[in-house]
Amino acid sequence: MAGEWKQVAFADVIELISGGTPKTSVSEYWGGSIPWLSVKDFNTGYRWANTAEKTITERGLAESATTILNRGDIIISARGTVGVVAQLAQPMAFNQSCYGIRGRQGIAETNFVYYALRHAVSQMQQVAHGGVFNTITRDTFKIIKTKLPPLKEQRAIACILGALDDKIELNRRMNETLEAMARAIFKSWFVNFDPVRAKAEGQQPPGLAPHIADLFPDAFEDSKLGQIPKGWKVGTLGGVCEKAQYGYTATATDDPIGPRFLRIKDINKQDWIEWQNVPYCRIKKDKIDKYRLAKGDVVIARMADPGHGALIEDDIGAVFASYLIRFRPIRPEFGRFLQYWLRTETYWNLVISRQSGTTRANLNAQVLSSFPLVVANDKVLKAFSSQVDALRSKLVGNVNESRILASIRDTLLPKLISGELRVADAERIIGRTI
Repeated sequence: MAGEWKQVAFADVIELISGGTPKTSVSEYWGGSIPWLSVKDFNTGYRWANTAEKTITERGLAESATTILNRGDIIISARGTVGVVAQLAQPMAFNQSCYGIRGRQGIAETNFVYYALRHAVSQMQQVAHGGVFNTITRDTFKIIKTKLPPLKEQRAIACILGALDDKIELNRRMNETLEAMARAIFKSWFVNFDPVRAKAEGQQPPGLAPHIADLFPDAFEDSKLGQIPKGWKVGTLGGVCEKAQYGYTATATDDPIGPRFLRIKDINKQDWIEWQNVPYCRIKKDKIDKYRLAKGDVVIARMADPGHGALIEDDIGAVFASYLIRFRPIRPEFGRFLQYWLRTETYWNLVISRQSGTTRANLNAQVLSSFPLVVANDKVLKAFSSQVDALRSKLVGNVNESRILASIRDTLLPKLISGELRVADAERIIGRTI
């Protein structure tokens, strides 16, 4: 099989397309219906770039150097965070820090080129030192080479690897839905008080089973936070948690010399913690218990990204860094409540108003502990925790499955791209997985 393959430079088998940026000073260029990609929009670790933060108008497209890529075209970052590769899920324009790429018709399949580029860029990043790989130019594609099989083989390889990425993408979308459902329940119950409003009007709360609806009061009462459900209380973050604990000062390492070492950067990317990416640290045995994280703990950043927080959903014995503060709920059901309270507009208004520091914004345990919140009765909190536990269990299951699929893909990719592994053998491997 490999004897039919050719060693080629990417420049010989692809079309390379440059991007551009409409003048930011011309308001008529911005806010239109055309998505306009920058690197941060597709630096997600996923194959597909689905949306862009900014959009441009038809005039902005016509009067600038940017251009529109087709669905399925490749985009690669050329400056800044270099070598991030993705494919477009819909037509989009893009900026000059990226290149658009598609395979030359009849020579290279774009889907195959995507995986070949991922492999080539990964190799370059592994051997690069300092500034060797800090910019991609058009000449770079004359240097980077790949093995190119016949078109039929290209399609088969892309199909195999794509099947794994498609399942990862499906899990991602399912997780977005699950997370949206959990947030919607929290907002309905604890922000808008929808079940209480319905009962106050003599109606059955829509979408709630009778035994859940019975847990909510049917009237409101005044409080220092305004009207709240009758029988509920105004408390504080510190009041529903044990005494707050600052984290441990240590140096992170990839060597498994101690427990995992949770940092701010490990909690501010997604709606879950990717523990396999969390480094380790060295810590004295007599300090571990003080800084060990338990399932149900809440950690909040006090510096760097002040206010951002996460619920610990895995009991792996990790410890946490000094820029984090641990809040341990006095009852388990408060954990789920706080997980979603930390995402509310009310909470973030408090964070913004209470930050201190002239050169670097920061929060401290005393300030965070004083944040007021509306505390529902125990039965409502337990019902919320139970419902969200089920949603989060599915979400975490999808995350774990996607991690396994990504590992299989990353193992197969270099072997398929090099011709070391036959397509039929790879099909048998993923057939046992998906």
